[in-house]
Amino acid sequence: MDASTTRRRALRAFAAFGASGLLAVPRLTLAGMQAPDEAPSARRFVFVIQRGAADGLHTLIPYADPGYARLRGELAIDPAGATRLDGTFALHPALVETARMYANGQALCIHAVASPYRERSHFDGQNVLETGGAAPYREKTGWLNRLAGLLPQPRREALALAPTLPLALRGPAPATSYAPAGLRPPPDDLLARVERLYAGDAQLHALWSSAQETRAMAAGNPARQDPASLGKLAAGFLARPDGPRIAMLETGGWDTHTGQAGRMAAQLKRLDALLAALRDGLGEGTWARTAVLVATEFGRTAAANGTGGTDHGTGAAALLVGGAVRGGRVLADWPGLAAADLYEGRDLRATAALDGIIATAAGECFGIEPEHAARALFPATGTTGKPVFEGLLRA
Repeated sequence: MDASTTRRRALRAFAAFGASGLLAVPRLTLAGMQAPDEAPSARRFVFVIQRGAADGLHTLIPYADPGYARLRGELAIDPAGATRLDGTFALHPALVETARMYANGQALCIHAVASPYRERSHFDGQNVLETGGAAPYREKTGWLNRLAGLLPQPRREALALAPTLPLALRGPAPATSYAPAGLRPPPDDLLARVERLYAGDAQLHALWSSAQETRAMAAGNPARQDPASLGKLAAGFLARPDGPRIAMLETGGWDTHTGQAGRMAAQLKRLDALLAALRDGLGEGTWARTAVLVATEFGRTAAANGTGGTDHGTGAAALLVGGAVRGGRVLADWPGLAAADLYEGRDLRATAALDGIIATAAGECFGIEPEHAARALFPATGTTGKPVFEGLLRA
């Protein structure tokens, strides 16, 4: 058997392993990994995107607004079964652990928020949310990548546990991927052969070495894709002194045009499990230095439709959780749900800029002056004024 045949077979075997073992599990992206000589006490920032337009009125319920029950009808959540946060808002009953975090001052709820996007296309809305642009496809890189570029050097590569790098993390900051699968691990002999095959190629050898280091970091973590396992896996990386300082997790299935009551309960229960697993996996010390932002591309209509769901809307809700968060509060410049108060007569009107919330939270997390963070992360919108909310994180 000649050398070229051996090389082709080894590469085919590695490709089969790589496609399932390194790239198969979507939903998690990590960035800005610390070099070993960086302080292990550095804070962590996690972005959880809710793809599909999560209904903020179903998540953070404005039960005291008389328009809520009128517009939602049978879809309205009974406040008696929800967790009342104050005299106006309540959390959906499925968010049990999130409510516990709120009671412990580790969860902050923000309502009536939106990106600059005002149409109702998922693709365009997610593009604006992830790139931080003023309109779809204006920016080519993601705001999370720009945030990674603001962190002190030296850093290891950004790491994505996904088949492709999410747009929010694309840009000049280096990135690689890791996604464990539930397949039998490749034999050491195969890995050694691939190592030798790549030894003479500087670029491939560097990529291979990085992949192997990342694989070693994930050793012992489950390969399952359920939310609790994903949260535990993310915590395994984030809790390491040489681990990442920035992470992105993806959740889907939030497009609830029909049967929203049951679907949203299941979705929120999964989100709650993910956040709880992340908290528990990080441990008290790292959790105390962590901020997690949960946000979606846009909200949903204020009124229920004829199929027990809601359609694409505008204003939404965002969550900030973590030990570093000044929680136990609801922040909302509430516009109301009266007919005259709705955006275009159908949507919750956005009164807070999601860009400003992100810039403030990320800036406070890493000690970056918020206005500087806004200009760096959102160059198209970051110079329009100071963020509405300040002091989102503990000093």
